[in-house]
Amino acid sequence: MRADRLVAVLLLIQARGRVTAAELADELEVSVATARRDLEALSAAGIPVYPQPGRGGGWSLVGGARTDLTGLSATEAQALFLLVGPAAAVSAEARAALRKLVRALPQTFRADAEAAAGATMIDPTRWGERDRGRPEMVDLLQAAVVRRRKVRLTYASSARERTERLVDPWGLVDKDEIWYLLAGTGNGQRTFRVDRIIKAEPTDEPAARPEDFALAAAWQQVVGEVVRRRSRTWATVLVEARFLPVLRDQFGRHCHLDGEPDRGRARVRLAAPTPLDIARHLAGWGAMIEVLEPPSVKAELARIGAELAARYRTARPADDPATGGR
Repeated sequence: MRADRLVAVLLLIQARGRVTAAELADELEVSVATARRDLEALSAAGIPVYPQPGRGGGWSLVGGARTDLTGLSATEAQALFLLVGPAAAVSAEARAALRKLVRALPQTFRADAEAAAGATMIDPTRWGERDRGRPEMVDLLQAAVVRRRKVRLTYASSARERTERLVDPWGLVDKDEIWYLLAGTGNGQRTFRVDRIIKAEPTDEPAARPEDFALAAAWQQVVGEVVRRRSRTWATVLVEARFLPVLRDQFGRHCHLDGEPDRGRARVRLAAPTPLDIARHLAGWGAMIEVLEPPSVKAELARIGAELAARYRTARPADDPATGGR
């Protein structure tokens, strides 16, 4: 759903006092089902929007129509910005809506609302990894970002080594449904995968954050470094053009079409940290993919093929229990 549309829904309710899903759908040029989902999303986020059943019913905002939003409590305003904020990183319309909403808030609420809007962002570009779900710890860390309080983490590295550290939480990023915490440490900015955080304890100690810190810009630096590490080895391959979507699903942003397909075959550039990483991805394709270069990837594929041939050379269909020895 579009974040700026949610703000428009809220402002329409405030202006009219009560609206139906059908009226919203007509006003915003969306389906009735979409309008109803928007209303339910606002309610689920903690905004005091509620339905009134029966004839003459509809959706209303507690306290009646208020176009200046001053009827929202600090907690409610924060909830709205937490809901709308993530889309602002990728939508100019959402950013404009947030600016207007900030100006409509009472002065005492603006700092918390802006902090909530900048506490979370969504990077829609995949890294090729699958759904990990939203960790329950995200809400705890998000609250610490908004309140600007230090958090004591127990963290497991990729090598499963546990460390404890006190960090200044600066922001959270949802990258392809994997959550990351950007935080300040004694060694500068660091990025932590939330699914590797074993324990997080908020403290009452104020967290420091650079005045010029912008979550979207900081995350782009992280992405740039990850892309650099993950693209140390490039390979050029030939594959049938109809299989390009599958190959892109495997390699994500590290899969680039090299020119237009010719006679149904596409020339593709692939990247990974090492030749072995590329070979492991391609081994299952068998003869469906032809590696043109580099020789290091070809060598790894040959080695993997030799290992598989040696292991399964003596296997016969009659040896398979599933065939009953026939």
